[in-house]
Amino acid sequence: MIQTTKGIVLRTIKYGETSVIVSIFTELFGVQSYLVNGVRSSSKSAQGKAGMYTPGAILEMAVYHNELKNLQRIKEARWSYLYREVFFDVKKNAVCLFLVELLQKCLKQPEPLPDLFYFSEDVLTELDTAAPNETANIPLFAALHISSFLGHRITDNYSTLNTYLDLKEGQFFPEPPVHGGYVAPPSSETIAELLRTRQPAELNDLLLNREQRNVLMRAVLDFYVLHQVDFGTMRSLEVLQAVMGV
Repeated sequence: MIQTTKGIVLRTIKYGETSVIVSIFTELFGVQSYLVNGVRSSSKSAQGKAGMYTPGAILEMAVYHNELKNLQRIKEARWSYLYREVFFDVKKNAVCLFLVELLQKCLKQPEPLPDLFYFSEDVLTELDTAAPNETANIPLFAALHISSFLGHRITDNYSTLNTYLDLKEGQFFPEPPVHGGYVAPPSSETIAELLRTRQPAELNDLLLNREQRNVLMRAVLDFYVLHQVDFGTMRSLEVLQAVMGV
């Protein structure tokens, strides 16, 4: 059965002489694997098609979907959004690859998560035109909000009384927990501010230096390690830190 769906490319692996297997986070079916034939050939019809399967690409696709199969096929695909800067700007590309790796680590089963898809699509398209400070803050903003779509959100109960974020419990308390996995003020207040930020464009007003971003990112990824099964380490983080000072 042919279905039309948007998709965000997560990973592409070469297959055979001219084909690829692509992992795509789709609007309708969640994460799916697709066999795409002939896109790496030198033929005229294949020219430019391989670029559509670059990680981070946002596509509009007509797909053959069979729930009984692990490997699906794409009938046709085109750009849903054509980036102006993300694939060419070193900093924006590093942010894009961080977000893609985060999604890949979190999306293990092919279940529909349309709200997470729309959020991810909005963040990636906003990244394309983002100002420098907004670009630098997007990884923290996205990582904090993506967790909420996966069932382990941080409760936004920060106040003048509740100032310590317990990473294990996912909420703020008046005192630090005995287990040591927590974020103290003023970093905890910044996390609360990020949780209350609804649109990426608002991030331009949040001024953080390299050290602050490092502390916050370590805390956010520690939260994922505690709550996301087999999360492991983020390989793209090293590149992100090198080019963005995150």
